[in-house]
Amino acid sequence: MWRLSERLIHLGHLKFRRPLRFARPVSTSRPRGEGQKVFPPPPDVAKRAHIGQLDEYHRLYRESIEDPGKFWRNIAEELHFEKRSDKGLESNMDYRFAPVFARFMAGSTTNIAFNCLERNIQRGLGDRVAYYWEGNEPADRQSITYAQLHQQVMNFSAVLRGHGVKNGDVVAIYLPMVLELAVAMLACARIGALHSVVFAGFSAESLATRIVDAKCGVIVTADGFFRGAKRVALKPIVDEALRIAKGGGHDVTSAIVVQHLRRVTPPEGHDIEQQETRCGGGRHEFIYDVEMDKYRGVESPVEWVDAEQPLFVLYTSGSTGKPKGILHTTAGYMTYTYATAKYNFDLHADRPEDVYWCTADCGWITGHSYLVYGPLLNGATSVFFEGIPSHPDPSRLWRVTEQYGVTRLYTSPTAIRALMTSGDEWVRKHDCKSLKILGTVGEPINPAAWLWMHDVVGEGGRCSVVDTYWQTETGGHMIAPLPGAVPQKPGSATLPCFGVQPVLLDDAGKVVEGAGEGNLCFGRAWPGMLRGVYGDKERFLSTYMKPFPGYYFTGDGARRDEDGYLWITGRVDDLMNVGGHLLSTAEIEGALTQHQKVAEAAVVAAPDPVKGSQPYAFVTLKADHEMDDRLLGELRQLVRDKIGAIAQPGTIQLAPGLPKTRSGKVTRRILRKIAEGADGGFGDTTTLVDETVIQQLIDGRSKTS
Repeated sequence: MWRLSERLIHLGHLKFRRPLRFARPVSTSRPRGEGQKVFPPPPDVAKRAHIGQLDEYHRLYRESIEDPGKFWRNIAEELHFEKRSDKGLESNMDYRFAPVFARFMAGSTTNIAFNCLERNIQRGLGDRVAYYWEGNEPADRQSITYAQLHQQVMNFSAVLRGHGVKNGDVVAIYLPMVLELAVAMLACARIGALHSVVFAGFSAESLATRIVDAKCGVIVTADGFFRGAKRVALKPIVDEALRIAKGGGHDVTSAIVVQHLRRVTPPEGHDIEQQETRCGGGRHEFIYDVEMDKYRGVESPVEWVDAEQPLFVLYTSGSTGKPKGILHTTAGYMTYTYATAKYNFDLHADRPEDVYWCTADCGWITGHSYLVYGPLLNGATSVFFEGIPSHPDPSRLWRVTEQYGVTRLYTSPTAIRALMTSGDEWVRKHDCKSLKILGTVGEPINPAAWLWMHDVVGEGGRCSVVDTYWQTETGGHMIAPLPGAVPQKPGSATLPCFGVQPVLLDDAGKVVEGAGEGNLCFGRAWPGMLRGVYGDKERFLSTYMKPFPGYYFTGDGARRDEDGYLWITGRVDDLMNVGGHLLSTAEIEGALTQHQKVAEAAVVAAPDPVKGSQPYAFVTLKADHEMDDRLLGELRQLVRDKIGAIAQPGTIQLAPGLPKTRSGKVTRRILRKIAEGADGGFGDTTTLVDETVIQQLIDGRSKTS
């Protein structure tokens, strides 16, 4: 057994003094199935990492907590500021004593698009590939260098200015995963306009709501795209959204349309002649390529903006049903995404052989922070992926990895579990030895999926597995293991990122000291935190700052083990009260997915006349397995063994699939309604990857056990 020398784990005001023991791997007897194996960083990853020793992580973490202003100013020295003030990170987190605020480098001026492009060109990276674009079909691909991306961004920023967009305006972007999406985002930032990217799967009504709320005068969209074998016509959705917006008193003056369908290979069963969608016919419609030609060569200088200038608004779900426009500003977000991408993915501008791939859509925060801004700020070469992991077959991720020599892969646990279900042979058909770091995002990764990543994709220890915890509101990673320094526990988000002070509070607001469980909060500001909810200050305070005064409330629960490692237990409203006992749905799901026949599980609370509620489990099996009485008994016993009899699901339903958004999140409100016996009233389901799964689950209730 390898043993680290005794050290002080300093987590804000919490201290643990004990040696962290780990091996390759060591089985231990820990309660509730937690942390049975601990994996040290692979030696090759640690040797090449920015931070390759655990003691170095602890030293830097202490510095970031003890003097955050100095720490973050030093990070910002690596970026370009046209004017640099001596201010650092300033904040007040307690609304009871003064207005809540966070500021970073107030009085400075900068531009994030300049830092992504001109700054890299000036240090000799102009000819480096910024993105390999991989289309829905494997035949569709192209690459773009930093210099070429810069030219396109300058050109489109002139287009936006020509359409009346000015500093402080908000531009709606409703595009599939095409390079024009990154161009539009950067062009907005270049001229000081905010972008509001709307996932190209939202309905016309959802799009209209966001356009009206942000008062967008210009929208950038496309005629349509293919997602797997499905054709999605975007332009009619936009037409309807603009009609709805106008009916609500808001008029969009320009719709700039990318003609994407005519340039891509259609999936089998689609004719090229059927791809055309009418564009440019309306009074306010303009063709993207025509506008680019019209404004080519027109000067469009960088707009130097204040450090706290709003950069973008990104809408996320709200508990009231109305989406929240999360507002991020320039300097703090830029510095935080730069640092977290650099350290958590170990990005090096002087290593052109590295290729980074984040599979996320830019309609979500992951695409903003870790496909566009974070990687570009670090001078990385990235894969920009339009397709889905299962099209045209389950080897797509591994084929692309081999093709480009991907060294860092960042994807969702949902995607991983789906690929697990397909079988290991799809991975082994391709040479994935280039991979060094495997990242996950979107939800806590269950230990079985973590181990599959480690053992099958990482071939038993070649790769560091980085499970990242964060939110749209945080702007960047909050809890994640440094790939070369922090030993990893399957299923744990591990330790806090620099400058992050996690605190567990009970429902009365009392701090949970040492090992324990509670509401996950953050006790101090960080540069990348949201600055508010767009146009709704009270909602910002009531959602994040008032539940526990003096703390930012994540809405999630967490457990801290005796090593100080953090385990996310899920949304607080995903905790269920069964006979007076609080149970975590994520914990039950983690137990179920440890069965070798289970690919995926989702657990919700269903009404129970005696206990108040009971766990209701939706279980998806791996290929070639069937649900029978024996398996049902094994699953219930597994939960009893891992957690306790109280957590045993009252109902287990075989699920052919789960209702998921494209970001990989399971839509639990739908599952709760199905578990409650509802046949309808599920709300807006247009963001789901497959809406038909709802009826399949309703029909499957009669076969539950």
